[in-house]
Amino acid sequence: MNIRVLFILMLGFIWNSGSQAETTPYFTFTDEVRLAYQRALELRVQESSLLLSSEKTEHPNNYMVYFVENYLDFMRVFIDEDEEAFELLTKNKDRRLELIEAGDPNSPYYLYTQAEIKLQWALLHLKFDEYLPALSNIRSAYKMLNKNLEQHPDFIASKKSLGLLHALVGTVPDNYKWAVKLLAGMDGTIEQGKREMEEVIQFHRKNGDKLFETETLVFYAFLMLHLNNSSNDHAWNILNSGELNPKTSALACFVLSNMAMRIGKNDLAIQMLEDRPRGNKFYKMPYLDFMLGLARFRRLDQDAPQYLQNYINSMGNGNYVKEAYQKIAWFHLLNDNELKYRQFMDFCENYGRESVGSDKSAQTEAESREQPNPVLLKARVLFDGGYYDRAEASLLSYQPEDFADAGLQLEYVYRLGRIFHESGNTQKAIEYYQKTIDQGRSQKYYYACNAALKMGLLYETAGEKAKAKSAYNICLDMSPHQYKQSLHGKAKAGLNRLEG
Repeated sequence: MNIRVLFILMLGFIWNSGSQAETTPYFTFTDEVRLAYQRALELRVQESSLLLSSEKTEHPNNYMVYFVENYLDFMRVFIDEDEEAFELLTKNKDRRLELIEAGDPNSPYYLYTQAEIKLQWALLHLKFDEYLPALSNIRSAYKMLNKNLEQHPDFIASKKSLGLLHALVGTVPDNYKWAVKLLAGMDGTIEQGKREMEEVIQFHRKNGDKLFETETLVFYAFLMLHLNNSSNDHAWNILNSGELNPKTSALACFVLSNMAMRIGKNDLAIQMLEDRPRGNKFYKMPYLDFMLGLARFRRLDQDAPQYLQNYINSMGNGNYVKEAYQKIAWFHLLNDNELKYRQFMDFCENYGRESVGSDKSAQTEAESREQPNPVLLKARVLFDGGYYDRAEASLLSYQPEDFADAGLQLEYVYRLGRIFHESGNTQKAIEYYQKTIDQGRSQKYYYACNAALKMGLLYETAGEKAKAKSAYNICLDMSPHQYKQSLHGKAKAGLNRLEG
């Protein structure tokens, strides 16, 4: 081999080595990708897509774009509940995962981005009742996040999703934990998940980088509200300690108004939903119309049905359509129009899906042909809106014996217990909860089961652990026809807190 050929080969080797280094896929949150990610979380989908396209042109080997792109697909399908789009975009998910697998395996984002994509699609599989693919994706994501934490212990983002998964596993009753461990190899406690998410929040605030703070705050606030027996004000303050702005982000509006409706701040929820960001730059979110209709109905506003109907018109046979029809029917019942009530309950029976609990409950009512008692229904609706004084006044003009049916008498006692609880009259609440348990322990209704759960929460807050454990176990001993899984999960979460 002459010196000229050797020189050419050496140049070729050097050139190829440099080219390979330049073309190795990497993961970086450039300013453009970071802004695209922020716009995605605000549901400014078109802007986010344009930013990602620009990043692909300028930095074609930055595979972080595929992570943000998946957020956009995820939110489109999750919001629209479009099964055809779900099937079509699944191909995008598979392609993105293949691309990311070709990226730099030494990057902490290598496993993290794959795990997050799998978790997002697990939620979509659950939305369309595909439980096995959902579990498979969760299992895979869980393993990836754990492995990533082992390889990159200082990469705090892994603990964001791991914290949520650990907390959720901690709510699974003991008699089902074998299935979780067998099928997914997962374990964890509520307290573990809470600590991990707190660590993420503290890290971001200490370092001034708020990249994943918003997501973590949302997870943490709802964890505290639903699984940690935290006060409503505490959960609300956590959520508001970040930079969520309901006037500039449709997603922030959804999160904050959803929380507000859950903790009795119904008027504030209505205000936020009315002032939500609108226009072509925001992805349309019909569910916000459903929330506004529901919030107005809980205040007994006369224009509530039009917002619920707007949601139905947008969603066709999607989730919460049955509940929307049910709430319109209830509105007419409370306005003394039984004919309209029956008409909309017929719509409830024949349209919409039965995936979520509230739709299943609405379907059960429609099929039973049992009409709610208007007096108790009014108190229930006002209570759900946080209008406790109005709810109490509407009930105290009646006595239990005014209701001929034993089930209605039980509901009357239960509703007063709930009102006293949320109004801060703990002694009265426990008294009426105990009455509900005594009268309804063997009945099919959920009232006694939930009364035991709520009594446990009151005792736990007061530091009376033995009484709290007893109440939670009473809850677990009952098998109501409705909400059993949810109530038992919360009772189990209470026992887990008390034990450790």
